[in-house]
Amino acid sequence: MTKKYENEFLVNESIQYPKVRLINSTGEQLGIYSSNHAMTLALEEGLDLVLISDKSEPPVCKIIDYGKYKFSQEKKAKEAKKKQHNTILKEVKMRYKIEEHDYQVRINQALKFLHSGDKVKVTIILKGREIQHTNLAIELLKKMANDLKDISNIQQLPTKDGRSIIMILNPNKKP
Repeated sequence: MTKKYENEFLVNESIQYPKVRLINSTGEQLGIYSSNHAMTLALEEGLDLVLISDKSEPPVCKIIDYGKYKFSQEKKAKEAKKKQHNTILKEVKMRYKIEEHDYQVRINQALKFLHSGDKVKVTIILKGREIQHTNLAIELLKKMANDLKDISNIQQLPTKDGRSIIMILNPNKKP
């Protein structure tokens, strides 16, 4: 079996399979040919013999202009990369004794993160004797999850992590 390099296709003489399934330049299946015969057919048309799939039996080769084929594959890969969005975990921190206006600011921050498609980690930090009032902090996180339920769902319920309580929200799937 011949070596296939990353982002490279086997072309012309580098195809060493005894038999290949051949597709011509218009997309019609010609049948099963020996590699040498397929190569001569490609040369007669003035094009290249390119291995499309080596996973089938026999491997599939196509008679095409290799330069144009490689360019179109690179263009497809670039378009796919453009459309992909990596979700990032953004964090919103607050205390459980938060005023209403500050709470609304944190809600707006979380909304902005969720609309951009990122996950939101909501953290309530407890200092000193506040550790005794974890139930109030959990209620605040549940209130926040309820306020954001239209555009998000809870990935991780409020859990205690040392001196902080954490909840993670996922954005809803876009319709």
